[in-house]
Amino acid sequence: MIVANVQKNEQLADLRLTPAIIAIDGPAASGKSTLGYRLAQALDYLFFDTGVMYRAVTWAALAQGIPVEDEAAIATLAQMLNIDIRSPGPDEQDGRHATVLVDGRDVTWLIRAPEVDRSVSVVSAYPAVRQAMTERQRQIAYRYGRGEAERRGIVLVGRDIGTVVMPEAPVKFYVDAAPEERARRRYYELKKQGKHVPYEQVLADIVRRDRIDSERDLSPLRAAEDAVRIDNTHQSATETLEQALAILRARFG
Repeated sequence: MIVANVQKNEQLADLRLTPAIIAIDGPAASGKSTLGYRLAQALDYLFFDTGVMYRAVTWAALAQGIPVEDEAAIATLAQMLNIDIRSPGPDEQDGRHATVLVDGRDVTWLIRAPEVDRSVSVVSAYPAVRQAMTERQRQIAYRYGRGEAERRGIVLVGRDIGTVVMPEAPVKFYVDAAPEERARRRYYELKKQGKHVPYEQVLADIVRRDRIDSERDLSPLRAAEDAVRIDNTHQSATETLEQALAILRARFG
């Protein structure tokens, strides 16, 4: 079955989405990035995890010794950073979905460090940072969504894509899972990277981040009213992909 192998699906690639934009939101470690990446592969769309932009700003602030509580300094930093996202090269096949560059430096895995996990929600809540990142995200979305780039179509993944960044997206998904399951996933992801963080700490970080993301005044984490909700607590990545593709077929196939 094409879906199971996550190969390009010619029929689905011709879906008449105008513009060709799919928005996926959800909390940390919910599997939204995995779904977005595999969905982009199946449709031959560009995969764009917008959260990496906030992680890049957070990593840069920590690397430069800027306290995450210094809103003014971080806002200035966000405006100055050159953040670039591109498809992995042939020598970058290490499990990454995309390569993230900050001022030309590959920070793809550095921005996944636990210290970035603990601080990114603080940084991403700053209005000036969100404004700068949102403007860049919209520019990228429309360039690909309207077929003005080398590839027609884009899957954007984040926490406020369907509500703030691209509320006009013709397809919106909200992906979620139980906190304990999300913590388990993140624990094994960190372990695979050689980072040994106790499960209890990972769970505490997940719960804390959920609270910050959902209670912030600006762009709180929530599902768009017209988003399709997917709970993948007891689903594999392939089952979640098949569910999303079935929804697309029913609507546009």
